Amino acid sequence: MAYCVGLTGGIGSGKSAASGMFEALGAAVVDTDEISRALTAPGGAAIAEIRERFGPESIAADGGLDRERMRLLVFRDAASRARLEGILHPLIRSRTRDAIAATRGPYVIVVVPLLFETGACMEFIQRALVVDCEEEEQVRRIMARSGLAAAEARRIMATQLPRAERLRRADDVLPNDGNIEALRSQVEQLHARYLALARKA
Repeated sequence: MAYCVGLTGGIGSGKSAASGMFEALGAAVVDTDEISRALTAPGGAAIAEIRERFGPESIAADGGLDRERMRLLVFRDAASRARLEGILHPLIRSRTRDAIAATRGPYVIVVVPLLFETGACMEFIQRALVVDCEEEEQVRRIMARSGLAAAEARRIMATQLPRAERLRRADDVLPNDGNIEALRSQVEQLHARYLALARKA
């Protein structure tokens, strides 16, 4: 299997921006959020079981997951979150393995927002890269992106691993507090490091 770097970070930290930069440099990118969205789209492989476990009200009019309803439910109820993860994570892990096997890049960035929380894709990962920013910046970005109140943004953040623990588990840290050129420069340095590590693997 290809050399894989697990890219993670708290909500609003800038994972998509960072993974896009790695991809522009030639790395292959497998995004587990995209896989999850496909599984829960109309006709997706997870829809039937979600309907069975959570009821028809969990499915939107188009036949896909009612994302807003489910987001509110799982961020407020740990048991519901665990039930949803029990449906999705085995499917995500299988699809991720297949996607990694199909890549052709020199190494693979595997974007896993809950890499440490779930451990779902750790079996594929040689290094863990954490995209990091100050918590106040996270809140600001979540509010700007999703239109949520600060309290709701912090409630979502509280369901994820604390920032200090995420940083402790990281092999590499990519600071992203707003300067896009600084982020790009650090991505370029990490890209060179990962190319070298992949050649040795």
